[in-house]
Amino acid sequence: MALTPTDIHNKTFNTKFRGYDEDEVNGFLEQLMKDYENVLKKNEELEKTVSDNEVKITHFNLIEETMQKSILIAQEAAEDVRKNAIQESKLIISEAEKNADRLVNDALAQARKIALEVEVLKKQSKVFKSRFKMMVEAQLDMINTEDWDDLLKYELDTSSVESAAEQELDIPNVDSLDEELVTKTKEA
Repeated sequence: MALTPTDIHNKTFNTKFRGYDEDEVNGFLEQLMKDYENVLKKNEELEKTVSDNEVKITHFNLIEETMQKSILIAQEAAEDVRKNAIQESKLIISEAEKNADRLVNDALAQARKIALEVEVLKKQSKVFKSRFKMMVEAQLDMINTEDWDDLLKYELDTSSVESAAEQELDIPNVDSLDEELVTKTKEA
């Protein structure tokens, strides 16, 4: 069992002949008692400080643990956000690629359709041109035939027909109509 300052104060020694000076021993014990009392007080203060520090350390350990958990949760949340962002960006890119492919395919289909229409129109134009050429050539051939020359050479005695027509319809002479038409044209 540890000594207390009271134990030191109450300690008595037997006296013997030629022993220590009693006043000197009592003074030393008194000083020892005070010093020991101070040491015990300081020890109590240190124990209280250690106890307080242990409470603080426990508190700080809890804070540290909480912060580590918070950091871990924040890291996991950041990782989830990053993964979601990557996944969403992949979906957006995939959708954009699909739309781009669809637009390109639509444009190619439209271009093919227009190219086919152009080819059809070219063929129709060639057919029309050849038919028109054939028709014009046929008309030219018809104009260049001898029948036209023969027709133009043929003279019909129209005097009897003209006089009969004039009498019936009271129509003026064709030559006079021609002259009248030429006169009006010159006036205009």
